[in-house]
Amino acid sequence: MTHYIYLVRHGEHQDAEHGLTDGPLSPRGRRQAALLADRLSGVPFDAVWHSPLMRASETASAVAERMPSLSPQPSALLFDCVPTGMTDETPGVFEPFFGSVTEAEVDAGRAQMADAMAEFLQRKSGDVHELLITHNFVISWFVREVLETPDWKWMTLNQANCGLTVLAQRQGRPWTLLAHNDLAHLPFELRTGLPETIPV
Repeated sequence: MTHYIYLVRHGEHQDAEHGLTDGPLSPRGRRQAALLADRLSGVPFDAVWHSPLMRASETASAVAERMPSLSPQPSALLFDCVPTGMTDETPGVFEPFFGSVTEAEVDAGRAQMADAMAEFLQRKSGDVHELLITHNFVISWFVREVLETPDWKWMTLNQANCGLTVLAQRQGRPWTLLAHNDLAHLPFELRTGLPETIPV
């Protein structure tokens, strides 16, 4: 009996290039979401959760169009957030990023991620498949938590738009990382959202 969590970053949104924080999916983002839906169409999902932000909500809707039995539900635990601030262990190269993040934002992000871990990483009985459509930093924190790495390590993990990460927990065993940022369903020209382009 295994509990699977499929973590997906939302598709590219129209306002990403203009520095705006949210917006509808771009034409490329809709293609990404459609290909993701095709990739996941054979998974017997028990639940689909998504961030309430428009780009995640529209990605969830695109998945549900191909799997009409699904009813995606918004969860505030999947909002975009910054889960930690600068610490003594954090490499100095990340300091400029945290210069624009307030202490209140960090406190809110830390509390949100603590609640998200308690909610979604709680072992459920039987074979369970859950899809979470969320944001880069949130997925990074899930992976860091499962790998039990230092808090700042989430800063080193990045997900492409509609990249697929899979976590699993067999009964009586710890959570494991089965796949991270799998892009096999996306052709090269649709692999967006990463700090550096993957050459192959």
